[in-house]
Amino acid sequence: MENTNASAARAIEAGDVTLGIEYGSTRIKAVLIGASHEVLAVGTHDWENSLADGYWTYPKSELDEGIAATYASLKNDCRERYGVVPHRLGALGVSAMMHGYLPFDEAGNLLVAFRTWRNTTTTRAARELSREFSFHIPERWSVSHVYQAILDGEPHVSRIAHLTTLAGYAHWRLTGEWALSVGDASGMFPIDSRTHNYDKAMLERFDALASEKGVFWKLEDLLPRVLLAGECAGHLSEEGARFLDPTGELEPGCPVCPPEGDAGTGMIATNSVAPRTGNVSAGTSVFSMVVLEHPLKDATRPEIDLVTTPSGDPVAMVHCNNCTSDLNEWVSLLVEYGKLMGASNDDVYQRLFELALQGDADCGGVVSVPFVSGETVVGVGTGRPLVMRKPGAHLGLANFMRASIMSCFAALALGNEALREEGVAIERLYAHGGIFKTPVVAQRLLAAALEAPVTVMETAGEGGAWGQAVAAAYMLRRKEGQSLSDYLSSEVFGSLSSTTLEPVPADVEGFRSYLGSFRRALVAEKAADNQDANN
Repeated sequence: MENTNASAARAIEAGDVTLGIEYGSTRIKAVLIGASHEVLAVGTHDWENSLADGYWTYPKSELDEGIAATYASLKNDCRERYGVVPHRLGALGVSAMMHGYLPFDEAGNLLVAFRTWRNTTTTRAARELSREFSFHIPERWSVSHVYQAILDGEPHVSRIAHLTTLAGYAHWRLTGEWALSVGDASGMFPIDSRTHNYDKAMLERFDALASEKGVFWKLEDLLPRVLLAGECAGHLSEEGARFLDPTGELEPGCPVCPPEGDAGTGMIATNSVAPRTGNVSAGTSVFSMVVLEHPLKDATRPEIDLVTTPSGDPVAMVHCNNCTSDLNEWVSLLVEYGKLMGASNDDVYQRLFELALQGDADCGGVVSVPFVSGETVVGVGTGRPLVMRKPGAHLGLANFMRASIMSCFAALALGNEALREEGVAIERLYAHGGIFKTPVVAQRLLAAALEAPVTVMETAGEGGAWGQAVAAAYMLRRKEGQSLSDYLSSEVFGSLSSTTLEPVPADVEGFRSYLGSFRRALVAEKAADNQDANN
C-alpha cells in the first residue's frame, strides 16, 4: 500500500493525471485518475434542483460555486490519502446532465434562470418541430426550449448570442471556448451522422419558422462548435484555473477535452460505444442507450430519441425523467422512523435492497408510480408520486421495496418495447449509477425489466466523472488513428472486473405482471395530472 500511495503521490505531483468533473442531478463529482485509468482521488458536492417560477432549475451561483467546492473536496481527498495536492493536470474534461436551456447575451450574461432537462413546459414547441422536421424532437432538448421561448414571446429571445448546455457553460468558464462534444450537441439539435455536425436542412427550416415570428438571428450562430472525442476543445485559462481552484494552486494551460453530456460519459464508462452495445444509466433520471448498426425505420417514434456517441455514431436513446428520486425519499422516511425508534441505520440501503428480493416477484399487488416530474414516455405531463395496492395485496416492507425499485425501471421497460419493435439488436448491456452500488439487487431487477443480461463493472459507482476523466486521457494518450472504441477495449477495460446477471425467469414473469399493474395505475396518474391542469 505504501508503494502504491507513493507512486500515486508522484503522479499527482508530476501532473501525470487526468481529471473528470460531472454535474449530476443531485451531486457534482470529480474523479482524478492515473495513467492506467485507476481512480486516485474523488471529490463531491451535493446539490438539488428546485421548482421556481414554474421551472426546475439550479441558481447560477450554485453552477459556479458547486464546481469549486467539488474540486476543493478532491484536493482534500488527495491531501488525506497522499499528502499532496494537484498543481498541474495532464488534461481535464467536464460533463453534465444533458439538454435544458442556458441562453447568454454577447457579454456572457445568463438571460434567464437555467431550465433543466426535467422541465416539460415545451410540449407545443416539441410537437411543432417534430412535425416540421419529420424527426422526433423531445421536450427537454435545447431547441424545444428556445422555440417555446419564441412561441411565448419571451423578451430575452432577441438578445441571445450563445446557447449551450450545462457542460458547455462550465467548459466556457474553464477555457473561454463555446464548444461541445457531438454527443452533448445531439441533445441540443439533431446531428447529421454523415457530417457529425448539426443537420443543415433542419437548421434552415428552424430559421424559417423563427423568422415568421419576428426572430432574425440564425440558430447555427448561437449553437456551440461541435467536436469529436479525442479532439482538443481548448486549454485551461488563467481565469478558468481560478474558477475551478480559487486558492490559486492549480496551474493553467492543460488541454481540455470536448464537454460531454451524461449519456456520453455513461457510454464511455461502460465501454458501450460500438454498434450493438448498450448501457443503462440510472440516477435521478434513467435512460438506455443502444449504438445502432442501421437507421431506424421510423425516426418520428416519440419513445426513441436519436442522439450520438462521443465519436458521432448514431444512438437510440430511451429517456425517462424519473428514476431514484421517489425511492430515495421513501428510504429517507424509513431512516427517520428508525431514528425515532432508536434503531441503527447502518447500511440502510443495502439492507432494504436485499430485503426487496424476498418480496413477491410481482410485488404482491403493490404498485409504485415514482413520477416526481412529468414522464413523456408514458404521456404524463406533470407527475405525482403514487403508491397503490389492490384489495388483499400483500403489503409488507419486502414488497414495498421491491415495487419501489422495480418502478425505477418500469417506464424504461415500456419505452424499450419500441426498440424491440424496431428490431434493434443488443449484444452487450452495461449498467451504471448509484442504484447499482448494492450488489445484485437492482442489476437483477433491471435484467428482468429489459429481459436481457445486464453487466455491472467495478467502476459502476464512479459513473460519468470517471468516464469524462477517461475521455480526457483518450485525448491525451491515444495512438495515431486509434478509435475511442479500440482505446477503451485495449487500454481501459481489459483488466477491469465485471459481473453479468442473466434474467431470472420468475423475475421476468413477475415484472411482466407488474407492468400490467403499472399501466393500470397510470390511468390514476393521468387523471391526477388532468385534474391539476383543469384547476
